[in-house]
Amino acid sequence: MSILRTNAALAELAQRWLPELCPLEGLAPREASKAIEAGTMVLLGNPAHPDLRPCFIGQPSRVKVNANIGTSPLASDAEAEAEKLRAAYDAGADAVMDLSTAGDLDAIRLGMLRATPLPLGTVPIYAAVQPLLDSGGDAADLSPDDLLAEIEKEAKQGVDFMTVHCGVTREGAAAAEDRLCGVVSRGGSILARWMRAHGRENPLFERYDEILEVAREHNVTLSLGDGLRPGAGHDAGDAAQTLEVIALGRLQARALEYGVQCMIEGPGHVPLQEVEAQVRTIKRLTNNAPLYVLGPLCTDSAPGYDHIAGAIGGATGVRAGVDFLCYLTPAEHLTLPDASDVRQGVMASRVAAQVGEVALGRPAAVERDRAISAARKALDWDGMASLALDPEMVRKRREAHAQEKECAMCGKFCAFKMQQP
Repeated sequence: MSILRTNAALAELAQRWLPELCPLEGLAPREASKAIEAGTMVLLGNPAHPDLRPCFIGQPSRVKVNANIGTSPLASDAEAEAEKLRAAYDAGADAVMDLSTAGDLDAIRLGMLRATPLPLGTVPIYAAVQPLLDSGGDAADLSPDDLLAEIEKEAKQGVDFMTVHCGVTREGAAAAEDRLCGVVSRGGSILARWMRAHGRENPLFERYDEILEVAREHNVTLSLGDGLRPGAGHDAGDAAQTLEVIALGRLQARALEYGVQCMIEGPGHVPLQEVEAQVRTIKRLTNNAPLYVLGPLCTDSAPGYDHIAGAIGGATGVRAGVDFLCYLTPAEHLTLPDASDVRQGVMASRVAAQVGEVALGRPAAVERDRAISAARKALDWDGMASLALDPEMVRKRREAHAQEKECAMCGKFCAFKMQQP
């Protein structure tokens, strides 16, 4: 059955937004509708999100960038998160995820929904388990009913997409026990602990149909989480990861039949030589659903510079079929990012997206590179700034010598001036 007929909230959103979004992507509305129907592209947008600007994720739309922000038990400042939200928007992020785990999570989430038109994602298991951990309890005492209630509450509040770790099965979690880094996903580790304690299957897997009901009613896109993603290059492509990817493919197909949009998350830490093969395999096993990746992080040895390592992996991944790049920041693996880290992370991922799309020969990306090169030859600094991924950076670095025609590195030695009569 047609997803646009089954999902009334999505159909209404598409009717309102396709005429505006499609020209920006170089797509015909019919082409976009076909991709949504096939599940290769999603339209992020919950009608309850005020002042929302929806966005396409997946092919044939352009590659998008997500910024993760949010509090932690060691650093919880709502105003700091608001600043990071502004930084992500100003840097050109296409979507934001609130990964908060401390403070008044409802207030933080609702504040973000009011403050940004960008689609907002969450990980509901964090809010569901927070009261247990804050009171000194055990995450294994999480009530499946409370977790499902949290998912429904956040959907009603206006959250546009949610990471739900439905593919973390008992078999997959057991396979991860022999890894170098085990389970590094917070949601995945909570569920693995719960399954060990109760000797039962993942409640998100068992009660998937209930999640689909909520998601369809509110047009929440399910971001099927990579709870067993490798957290070290050494663990990439192992049995635990593969079992989860196979499960995610089946869950995505079921969701599409139900009228629910899905993205697939993965694959985490992957050595560079394995990135393309992993991406192509994941896309094949998950029915070419939009692929949302963290990085991939292609070396484990660059703390403080993981945004660079992630951009290298991201560009390689885009060439192989990645649709949505979740940034890494210089704070990754070290501390909570600040607003400066957020900006650097977004820009690194936007560079990766541009590099990957140029490699694929996508017309808009190729033309942008051609146009900025022509402006560079003409020493047209305004033109260069307008075409740059970060116009602010161009103007800032140029500021001290803005009155000069040439750049401060070359001056009278300018190669372009040498070529002029």
